Amino acid sequence: MEHHKQISSNEGLAVLVKIREICMELPEVTEEIDGFGHTSFRVKDKPFVMMGESKEGVSAAIKTLPTTQEFLIQQPGYFKTPYIGQHGWTSRYITQNQNWAELKGYIYEGYCRAAPKRLVKLISNTEIH
Repeated sequence: MEHHKQISSNEGLAVLVKIREICMELPEVTEEIDGFGHTSFRVKDKPFVMMGESKEGVSAAIKTLPTTQEFLIQQPGYFKTPYIGQHGWTSRYITQNQNWAELKGYIYEGYCRAAPKRLVKLISNTEIH
């Protein structure tokens, strides 16, 4: 698999906008670009979504529960994130035709894994749907 770089394609930037909208709905989220060019969404400096782009497309890695990861990697398109998959990170190549409601649920799960309990309490179950 080719190394990822900063998102720069038109489709990649459109996907980034949609993921940014989902992530920024959550309390105290920041966006950063690391030294490798990956865009990450963080809460209290802990990443819960990381994105990059390669010739294969735009990918998003989401911090999931181990049980969610096991379920997802059995679904088409999902795979353990290289180097950090053993910590529950699950990746997928994202397109504009993505099931955004489903992806939003996984992003919220990632946020809940990274955020302090006081912030998780601010999110109601109704917001996930």
